[in-house]
Amino acid sequence: MSIQDNLLQIKQSLPASVTLVAVSKTKPVADLMQAYDAGQRIFGENKIQEMVEKYEQMPKDIAWHMIGHVQSNKVKFMAPFVALIHGVDSLKLLEEINKQALKNNRIIDCLLQIHIAEEETKFGLNEAELIELLQSDTFKNLHNIKVIGLMGMATFTESQSQIRKEFQYLKTIFDNNQQPTTDNCQLTTLSMGMSGDYQLAIECGSNMVRIGSSIFGGR
Repeated sequence: MSIQDNLLQIKQSLPASVTLVAVSKTKPVADLMQAYDAGQRIFGENKIQEMVEKYEQMPKDIAWHMIGHVQSNKVKFMAPFVALIHGVDSLKLLEEINKQALKNNRIIDCLLQIHIAEEETKFGLNEAELIELLQSDTFKNLHNIKVIGLMGMATFTESQSQIRKEFQYLKTIFDNNQQPTTDNCQLTTLSMGMSGDYQLAIECGSNMVRIGSSIFGGR
C-alpha cells in the first residue's frame, strides 16, 4: 500500500471529531509530500532542527506539531512557525515558549504532558503538579502561550487493559480540569494514541492521535 492509500484508510477509520497528526519524523520530504498531496496538512516531528528544515522546503499551509521532548534552548528555532507543542512538562519551558512567542508576535498553542505510564522514562506532570502550574501567578501572566489541552503516552505493553486504564486516567484528569478557563488556558484537546493503540485511545475520549508507522511504514 502507498502512503496515500494508508493515509486515506486511516482517515476513513477516524471519527470526524478526531484530528490526525501524521508523525513524519525521520521521513524524507518526498514521503511527506505524498501525504500532503493526499490532503494531510498536520505533521508531527520530534526534532526541532529536522522540523525547521522541512518547514523551509514544504508548502506554508502545513501545521507543524512538535511532538518530541523539547529542550528550552531550541525553542527559538521553531517559535516563528510551530502550530502546536505537544510535550510541555514544566512551567520553565512554558516561560521560554512564551518569551520566544512574544519575540515573534505570536501566541503559541501548547499541550501539557501528563505522566500516565508506569515507565519512569516517560516525561510529564502528575495531576497535583498540573493543578499547581495552572493556578500559579506565573502561568496566569503568560500571555503569548495558550494551553489548549493535555497529552499523554501509555506504557509500551501488550496489555490492552493496562493501556485502557492509563487512557481513562488521563481522560479523568482532562475532565476534572475544565474550569476555570482563562485567556491562556482552555482544555479542549486530548492528545493520546499512536499507531498501535489509537483506536483504544479514541474509545477512551482522545480527539487527537499521532500516527506515523501506519502511514509512512516502519522507521
